Amino acid sequence: MRYASDLTDREWGLISPCLPGPRRLGRPRSTDLREVVNALLYIATTGCQWRMMPRDFPPFTTVQSYFYEWRATGVMGSDQPSSCDGGA
Repeated sequence: MRYASDLTDREWGLISPCLPGPRRLGRPRSTDLREVVNALLYIATTGCQWRMMPRDFPPFTTVQSYFYEWRATGVMGSDQPSSCDGGA
């Protein structure tokens, strides 16, 4: 763990099944979703601006687009723990 906000392996094991899988069409995903989630937790914990994220996270534009996509599709909705059976 680089930052206090980073996920532990156990936490990642609970969250990862709730995230969307790779798309069938298009380029294969090259971004590590765990790093995206760690970046989002870093922003939520520190309150920093998107552009001020440390460089060891994926580019802020990548993290931002995953955040907006997950918010729009309900992945990050308030009912997520009940609708995701990944760790239950």
